[in-house]
Parts: sequence; C-alpha cells; structure tokens
Amino acid sequence: MKRRGLAAVVVFTFVVGLTVGLYMNNLETPSPISSASAAPTVKSEALVSPTEARARDFYAPNSETLAPDEMRVIACGTGMPSQRMAQAAACFLVELGNGEKFLFDMGDGAAERLSALQIPYDFLDKVFLGHLHGDHFGDIGTLFVGGGLMGRHKPLRIWGPSGSKPELGTAAAIDHMEKMFAWDIAGRLGQTDIRGFTTDVTEFDYKKPQVIYEENGVTIRSFPAIHAIDGAVSFTLEWQGLKFVFSSDTYPNKWFNEYAKDADLAIHECFITVPDLIEKWRLTPEAALQVGTQIHTAPEAFGKVMSMIKPRHAVAYHFFKDPDTTGPILERIRKTYSGPSAWPRTTWSGTSPGIRSRSEWPS
Repeated sequence: MKRRGLAAVVVFTFVVGLTVGLYMNNLETPSPISSASAAPTVKSEALVSPTEARARDFYAPNSETLAPDEMRVIACGTGMPSQRMAQAAACFLVELGNGEKFLFDMGDGAAERLSALQIPYDFLDKVFLGHLHGDHFGDIGTLFVGGGLMGRHKPLRIWGPSGSKPELGTAAAIDHMEKMFAWDIAGRLGQTDIRGFTTDVTEFDYKKPQVIYEENGVTIRSFPAIHAIDGAVSFTLEWQGLKFVFSSDTYPNKWFNEYAKDADLAIHECFITVPDLIEKWRLTPEAALQVGTQIHTAPEAFGKVMSMIKPRHAVAYHFFKDPDTTGPILERIRKTYSGPSAWPRTTWSGTSPGIRSRSEWPS
C-alpha cells in the first residue's frame, strides 16, 4: 500500500510539474531585478480587450457611407411562400449613390426587415412587382399603411405587369388593396397626415420588353418571364455603367438570357431541390417535378443560365437557407456553373471596378 501511495505521489508531482512548465513557457521572462518569488507577468496581448472598431464581415444598417458612384443591394427577403423568422419572402432593395432607392418585390414579412434598415419612408416610395403571388407582393399593404404613418407624405408608386384579364393585373390588385384598407384610412381622418395613403400605379404590358422607368439617370426595363400563368416579368436597372438584374420568379427563358447579359449583379431564383420538395413539403413526386423544374428554376438550370449570361456576380435565391438544403443546391449548381456566386440574406455593394459581398445583416 505504501509503495502504491508513493507511486501515486510521484506521478501526480510529474503531471503538476509538466503543466506548470507548459504554462511558464507562455509567460514573459521575469525581469532580472524582480524577486524570484514575484508573480509571473502574463503576455500583455492576452490581457488587452479590443476597444477600437474593426472591419465588419456583415452589413449593419446605417453603418456604411454610399459613394456617389456606388450601388448597394440588400436582400430583405429571399425565402419561400411560407415566410419564417429567419427569412422573409422575396424583396430586394437597391440603393444608389445619388440617393435613389428602389424596391423589387415586396413579399410577406419583408416590411419588417425593411423597417430595420432605418431608412426614412419618404425615400421608400418606388416598388417594382415581378408578379402577384403573395410571396412577392404580400407585404405591399403593410408598406402602404406603415409608410403613410411613418413619414411618406406622398403616394406609394408601384410598377407592375398587366394580366391576361384586367382583374389579374397590378392595377386591379392595388385597387382592391386600397378598398381593403377603407376602414383603416377612414379611422385616421383628422388624426394624422393622410397624404401618404394613396397610390400611383403604373401597369405595363407584361408581353413585351420595354423601358418602364427613366428618371435621374436611372433606367429600369421589364421583360417577360415564365411562371405559373401569364403576367410575370423580370427587371433590369442600369445606372452609371452598373447593371442590376432581378428575375423575380421565372423558368429559364430567352428574354433573361438576352437582357441579363453583362450584368454586374444578376439575381435569379433557384428553387429548392425536388427531393427536398418531396421530403420537406410533402409534395408528390409529380407535383415536386412540376413545381421545382417547370414553374420554378432548378439549381442545375440556374447554373446553366449563369454560365450563359456570365454576370460579374450571380445570386441564387428563393429557398430556405438551411444546413441541409444549401449544400445540395450548391452541389447541383456547380454541375453547370463555376463562376462567382452568393447566397440569400446578403448585402452587395458595387462600383465599376468591383463588387463586394457581406453576410446577412442582423434583424
């Protein structure tokens, strides 16, 4: 028993000595004038907490000055029809160095993300709708009422496509939206400034490519898209040699290939994979194939489109960005495209020399 006890003491002493030795190697050599019994001095850098601002790898609202020749694009919503806390439905904000701001789609949940950017609502008065699915314009009413209450003292300007019948066009949809808020607006008379509780709708022919906006050096063009039924379009925005392209929802088509060429930033839908539609959405195989490859753009098809138009930066959106969905989508994209690309919930800034991407902004 005594020998075992002695052996244990020896082992314990060795371990302690080794640990102390390793610890001492990380300490500054004591000054020659210090007492042998003085406490060792730990390296100063290990004790100093950073106190100065450092470069961010994400975008924080109100934290970056936009250069006069710069375009900034913020993904306010990139998800699926059923929005969730992590992702709102489709909405992209384009900010230009001349002060102009443009919204492309206004899907469910996007208004909350937009408000977090702390932009005065007077400047959030131009919305371009690619089509009239709820996940692409479901929050237009929230922007209409909320913006009117929070300082937009002018009409909300809305551009959107016609439909195969008048009742399926943008003008009819917004007219019904205003009627839906009749009680809301009447209840504010005499209590608040109601100049913002009006709309200015420009409905354009979805069937032909055309310039639909041309002001202050900004040119916005619409062109046909293929999605669900007649009445879907995509957009380009051009300003000071920069070109932004937004597909909204579409199946790959000749118009996008033509008008998206030479894009600095090309945002195109890239839907969830067919196996995930079956597993996660519980669609039948037949429905999953129809929705995932005919009404929407499959990841392999997204990659093929980008290989054809060769943008400076390609953006895939319209899927829940989860660990178990993003990997399979990327693998399928890389089968047909190897160029520069990015994911949803991101901010991009660009000038003629280059584009930089930052991760999602906190909301």
